[in-house]
Amino acid sequence: MVCAVKHDGRHKARLVAGGHLAETPIDSVYSSAVSLRGARLLAFIGELNGLKIWSTDIGNAYLETYTKEKVYIIAGPEFGDREGHVLIMSKALCGLHSSGLHWSERRAGVLREMGYFTSKCEKDIWMRDKGDHYEHIAVYVDDLMIASKDPDSIIKMLMEKYVSFQVERNRPY
Repeated sequence: MVCAVKHDGRHKARLVAGGHLAETPIDSVYSSAVSLRGARLLAFIGELNGLKIWSTDIGNAYLETYTKEKVYIIAGPEFGDREGHVLIMSKALCGLHSSGLHWSERRAGVLREMGYFTSKCEKDIWMRDKGDHYEHIAVYVDDLMIASKDPDSIIKMLMEKYVSFQVERNRPY
């Protein structure tokens, strides 16, 4: 269990798997991240086309996807009367080697449902044709940089798609 105090004073705790203790499955390790050049390009395109540029975070992103591995813990004394019980995890956890891949697949599926497709030059920039302009989303694991005339509508659509989606803050750049 990892606990932290966020910059705004909120307390956050998360269960983290000890993936460093397991063998690394090379075929399932992945975490998408837009390049610095890609983020700069998106900011330039947004500015050039009069788009609003927002940054947001998908809270508890890994809890939006399921893991294919069998992961369990034996409850310790902090679980009270459940101490000693075997608890089986069905959701991806931070620390598992394959969680980034499973999250990336889930996010890509949602963006495709929304009509986005990947850029040919930068696979972590997603685009959608709106007729008179393109909307863009740059992806950095669970952080998004959105360039759109109406980024709030994209945030609302994402909130409908993700159960635990939380906007840490719509931050205009």
